[in-house]
Amino acid sequence: MSLCVLGVESSCDETAVAVVRRGDDGAIEVLSSVIHSQVVKHAVYGGVVPEIAARSHVETIDDLARLALSQAAEQGVGVDDIDAVAATAGPGLIGGVMVGLSFAKGFALSRGLPLIGVNHLEGHALSVRLTHTVPFPFLLLLVSGGHCQLLHVRGVGDYERLGTTIDDAAGEAFDKIAKTLGLGYPGGPALEAEAAKGDATRFTLPRALLGRKDCDFSYSGLKTAAAKIAMEQVKTPQDRADLCASVQAAIARQLVERSARAMRAFKAENAARTEVTRPAFVVAGGVAANKTVRAELSALSEKEGFDFVAPPLAYCTDNAAMIALAGLERFALMQAAADYDGDKQVQDGLSALARPRWPLDERRALSAPIHKYSGRKGAKA
Repeated sequence: MSLCVLGVESSCDETAVAVVRRGDDGAIEVLSSVIHSQVVKHAVYGGVVPEIAARSHVETIDDLARLALSQAAEQGVGVDDIDAVAATAGPGLIGGVMVGLSFAKGFALSRGLPLIGVNHLEGHALSVRLTHTVPFPFLLLLVSGGHCQLLHVRGVGDYERLGTTIDDAAGEAFDKIAKTLGLGYPGGPALEAEAAKGDATRFTLPRALLGRKDCDFSYSGLKTAAAKIAMEQVKTPQDRADLCASVQAAIARQLVERSARAMRAFKAENAARTEVTRPAFVVAGGVAANKTVRAELSALSEKEGFDFVAPPLAYCTDNAAMIALAGLERFALMQAAADYDGDKQVQDGLSALARPRWPLDERRALSAPIHKYSGRKGAKA
């Protein structure tokens, strides 16, 4: 059955609205996806300022929604064709989350539509299905400025976290080290450009959590070591390029090491399933755009018998199309349920709360020891 969902995303420093449709044949079509970036506003501060971000969401969300709906209308899908509204309800910067969620509630209430409060991490987890046919289960590496997790994705709403960062995320390490080196904001792309001119073997950087058998990450030690080298040994542009290359190689190395462990665990759990012959290894998040990281993870996937899949860059970073898809998938499951009530609210509906923290594997996180699965305590944990 055809479904059309309006998606809203405002968890950090991008305001985004999209319209996504699933046709009768199950094919996904992104009818519109518009994003307003706040990079220029935050660049002077070297990072995201929550109050500025929230104010910018308020100022831009109305116009972005009109533009997204207008672009969808040009393809024959009007506002009356929208079946549901999906919005990020967390995790994220709480002021920004509240803006997008409140707008979505108002739109849903005015049109008499169901509202789906979406976990931002679930949007990333399912984003690959916007452009690729990826069956469940699959292994996901979610790696960005705010997140660094390995997840066993068994289906919509069914996730197991295999590993997470115990301090900084990989993208956060890229950005903070770039700031230390005076490369500007956002730092990840700038550090990658510098690394292309450097020698990755020049500086020796620490390998975190060596000897541990889990899939957790740690980048705070790398960040500290790089800052010390920057102060004591970086004197020339070539020194800076060499340190950037060494940092990039160290980040990629840890991602590969932990992903290899997760791949082995994934294969062991699914060994008896004959339909899982060559599973997908999905990499989502802004760091997935880094060419070195991408190449090394792709090579690892080939070695371990996985298909390497990554969404296009537009759907790796924060966007509303992935939120619309996550809402669509959940709404479709509810409609397919035998006891579906058409007036029933979805995911708490208009009562959905904005949440600064919201683990994707919530049931497991609540039952597990807090030191193991609580994850990092940053704004987008």
